[in-house]
Amino acid sequence: MMALEHLTRLTLSHNKLTEIPQDIVLLVNLEKLNLFNNHIETLPSNLCDFTKLKTLNLAINRLKALPRGFGAFPVLEVLDLTYNNLNESSLPGNFFCLETLRALYLGDNDFTTFPAEVGKLQNLQVLCLRDNDLIRLPKEIGGIQRLRELHIQGNRLSILPPELGQLDLCGTKQLFKAENNPWVTMIEDQMKIGPSHVFEYIRTNTYKFLYERYTEAEPEPALRKTERAKRFGKK
Repeated sequence: MMALEHLTRLTLSHNKLTEIPQDIVLLVNLEKLNLFNNHIETLPSNLCDFTKLKTLNLAINRLKALPRGFGAFPVLEVLDLTYNNLNESSLPGNFFCLETLRALYLGDNDFTTFPAEVGKLQNLQVLCLRDNDLIRLPKEIGGIQRLRELHIQGNRLSILPPELGQLDLCGTKQLFKAENNPWVTMIEDQMKIGPSHVFEYIRTNTYKFLYERYTEAEPEPALRKTERAKRFGKK
C-alpha cells in the first residue's frame, strides 16, 4: 500500500469484497473511493482518516450500520449509500457533521423516518431518499437553501411539510421527483398538474391549516412495501 500512497482514485467495484482492508487508509492522498457493488457488511472505524476524500461510493452493498465517527470526513462532497440495509438507527451521532457534503444518496434502503439533523447539511445540493419506506419528511429539509434536487419517489408519504415550500425546486436546473407515493387527494391533485403547483399550494395558509389538522389526527400510514431484500435479493 505504501507504494501507492500518491494514488488519488481507487475503484474496487464488482469484486465481491466482504470487507475493506484496514490498511487502505495508508493511501493518504485518496480523493475518490469506489466500492460499488460488493458484499461489504461493515466498515472499518478508521475509514474517516481519509482527510482528502471527496467522493465515496458504497452503493449496492450489505451495510446495516455506519461506524461511530463516520461523519468526521473533513472534505467529503459526494456520498453514495444507495441500495444497502440502512435505516434511521444506522447513522452515527456525528453523521450530519459532514458540512462539506453536496450530494447524499440514500435511495433503496429501509428508512421509515429521517433525522431532523439533515438541516445541518447546508451545502447539500442533491438529496436522494427514493424507494425507502418513509412515512414523513422532516420539516428541516425546507431550510437547506442550496438544495436543487430532491428525490422522494417510491415511499409511503401521504403529505409534505409546508416548510418544503421554502425551496426552489421548480426551475429548469432543479429536480423534484415524488411519484409513487400514496399522497392525500389535495397533494395528488397538484402533483398531476406539476411540481410548481405543488410548491405553490403547500405555501398557502389553507394547506398549512389542513396539514396541522391532518398530522394531529395521526392517520394510519400506508402499508409497508414488500420487503425489498426479498424482491431484489439485496441480502
